[in-house]
Amino acid sequence: MLEPLRQGLPPVDPTAVSGSASCALPARFEAVRGARSFTRSTLSQWGLDQRFDDVSLVVSELVTNALRHALPDDARGIAPDPDAPVRLHLMRWSTRLVCAVRDPSEDRPGGEFSPERTDENCDLESGRGLFLVDSYSDSWGWHPLAGRLTGKVVWALFLLHD
Repeated sequence: MLEPLRQGLPPVDPTAVSGSASCALPARFEAVRGARSFTRSTLSQWGLDQRFDDVSLVVSELVTNALRHALPDDARGIAPDPDAPVRLHLMRWSTRLVCAVRDPSEDRPGGEFSPERTDENCDLESGRGLFLVDSYSDSWGWHPLAGRLTGKVVWALFLLHD
């Protein structure tokens, strides 16, 4: 179930992107509500209101994971700014939507969870988020950042049907 743990996004043609939006998130758990609100507003602008429930659930899980597992304890409570440690990105193409959450940790998401231990992991409260991401999105994965940015991006892809 958690096979795609380390893979990049499917090939992306930047000229084919029909919409993108990004927001910095404060290092507080209240940011999850803000991420859902940002997602609702963005999907509404793109005429994708019918996808809100699934996309919002996945965004909530990805942001919660970033806040819970990727930030040091002393980073919580910082006000948002353009270089915030956690950012939500939404990108739309004609046939797909990608939600991506950037965080400063280089650890793989769900580090203690492995496909071989799926039955055991399903019973752990802290392991359910990635199973929800896997269940509600069409594909998901992560990749480390390169260049001056450190950390990773965890993404989920949703196919858009007419």
